[in-house]
Amino acid sequence: MTSVIRTVAGIVGVALLSLVSAGCGSKVVQYPEDHERYLRIDKAVESLRQAYVKKDSSGMVALMVPIEQLERLQREAESDFDIFHTIALEFRIERIMIEGEDVDVFVHWQGIWKKDSEDPGLRQRGHSRLQWVGTKAVLLRGVQGDAPFGMTGRQTSTDSPASPDK
Repeated sequence: MTSVIRTVAGIVGVALLSLVSAGCGSKVVQYPEDHERYLRIDKAVESLRQAYVKKDSSGMVALMVPIEQLERLQREAESDFDIFHTIALEFRIERIMIEGEDVDVFVHWQGIWKKDSEDPGLRQRGHSRLQWVGTKAVLLRGVQGDAPFGMTGRQTSTDSPASPDK
């Protein structure tokens, strides 16, 4: 009798375990439209990073609203493309804030900019606020903080000799 009870208890236990594990395996996205928007934002940020690392000016322009601030940023990026042989850049998204069509993505970035294969490289890191706009198509409309684009200008300012004392 006890062996029958143990067998039945074992079968019930296995059945319950399989039901619980089957229920945990499928996670339903509660807000699919918001989820899709977050994925588009993440993809836009990664596309911007990749375009810069690959020195793809047209790829960067395709992600930007055509305004003066971003035209300056594009010129700075193109200057980096001319000066640096290799650009390695990482983005880590810290926070995304959405208000209507406006999206603020706060990123921590770090990178190495090398003039040639022998160059130890210029190592920099910082925090930026990437300002995007859109719901279906997400475009960059501004950058605030320490932008990773325009390292040529930063290098020039750090390489310039100190003024002599009089």
